[in-house]
Amino acid sequence: MRYDLDQVPEPIAYKLLAATVIPRPIAWVVTKDKAGVNAAPYSFFNVMGSAPPTVALGLMAAPDRGFKDTALKILETNEFVVNLVPERLVKAMNLTAVDAPRGVDELQLAGLATIPSVHVAPPRIAESPVAFECRALSSVVTGPCQTIVIGRVLSVHIEDRYLLNPERAHIDTDALDLVARSFGSEYIRSHDRFELHRPTWAGLKASESV
Repeated sequence: MRYDLDQVPEPIAYKLLAATVIPRPIAWVVTKDKAGVNAAPYSFFNVMGSAPPTVALGLMAAPDRGFKDTALKILETNEFVVNLVPERLVKAMNLTAVDAPRGVDELQLAGLATIPSVHVAPPRIAESPVAFECRALSSVVTGPCQTIVIGRVLSVHIEDRYLLNPERAHIDTDALDLVARSFGSEYIRSHDRFELHRPTWAGLKASESV
């Protein structure tokens, strides 16, 4: 069956995309302005390149209340910290997704400690094993209720215990125990993997001649 997405209601388009593009990494975003600090998880998120190090973050607004405080502060200050989510922190992460009134500090609500960042004003979540300090390069309004933010990663913080070889940036990915978003209320663990090496043209031609 084919769905032409300009001819279906928005909730149907969302279901088609969110139920098929899985797993999606979770950006647990912390922002800060004069009013205070906020945090919220976003699963429309990924790395977009490494020269310069770049991430993209999809911000969606609720039709009845607009963007959450976290999203508004990204657009206002152009600074944010992306924290990654291990399974032991999923309940705290989920609590920061609550539809709280404006001005509520979700980090305090979830009982989370923070550590000052180096390059940006928003702090990072102390319990998160990986955090990216980011500054927005640009934002693109793609619809009345959604904006894509392109951010440059200024620094990466990784807990020492997850580094197998710091000089070569070899990371114990299994030990990070990160989770990803599936559809609805479902999440996916990062342990179920398999290895597949990318072929080379020279290798393919050599195998043909055998």
